[in-house]
Amino acid sequence: MTTLTVPTPTRQITQPVSRNLFRDTSFVMRRELKPVLRDPFSLIFGMIQPLVFLALFGPLLAGSLGGSLDGGVWQWFVPAILVMTTLFGTSATGSNLLTEFVTGAHERMLVTPLSRSSLLIGRALKEMVPLFGQAVIVIAVMTPFGFDLHPVGALVGLALLAVFGVGLGSFSYALAIAVRKQEWMFWVVQQTFLFPLMILSGMLLPLETGPEWMRVASKFNPLSYLVDAERTLFSGTVTSTTVLWGWLAAFITVALGLTIGIRSMLRSAD
Repeated sequence: MTTLTVPTPTRQITQPVSRNLFRDTSFVMRRELKPVLRDPFSLIFGMIQPLVFLALFGPLLAGSLGGSLDGGVWQWFVPAILVMTTLFGTSATGSNLLTEFVTGAHERMLVTPLSRSSLLIGRALKEMVPLFGQAVIVIAVMTPFGFDLHPVGALVGLALLAVFGVGLGSFSYALAIAVRKQEWMFWVVQQTFLFPLMILSGMLLPLETGPEWMRVASKFNPLSYLVDAERTLFSGTVTSTTVLWGWLAAFITVALGLTIGIRSMLRSAD
């Protein structure tokens, strides 16, 4: 007697595609914030670096360059410290993704109906939540020492940092995907690019007195335009050519970052 085996038809399960970017981004952002809220010490630890720079580096600037800086040393230096905090925070976003590769959490997120853009934007915006808190503390600490707060300019400046942070966070995400089999390479590449970008932006020291090649190199550094825009905004000027160049640099960064980050994420699912 011959037994016939009838193959069981297979059914392909497809995930619905989400069309609500705002809702998805909010979900990812809340998901990323939960570990931070459970461990508030990390927020306190994050305040150490900017306060150390203000306490130790600021007086050196005041003693050597205070008279030559527009608006005084603190109007010049405090916005730069906020940019530096954003730079360090969002450029390290990809390190959390490396952990998710090990635990399999990243693959589980990819099969959800969440939009791919929201996975990038939500992670980067999560870094902006501590930044807003740190900005409030930094401004409150520095106001008695002569820092002038211009609320409208400060709010626009923080919004500009958020846009730039999404772009930089997306680049960090793409880097983590590219080196996921060699995790140590993430920090090598991140640190290799981080400090030249900082120095060539005039964030810590003005470049006007530096060599010609550094001034030329700063013209190709998007961070230099962002730093100049933040100083202008925190001085109370919201509409100016400098601010416009800062927004342009931020939008170019976010456009390139999201494009590269989304493509890298789609390939990471293969």
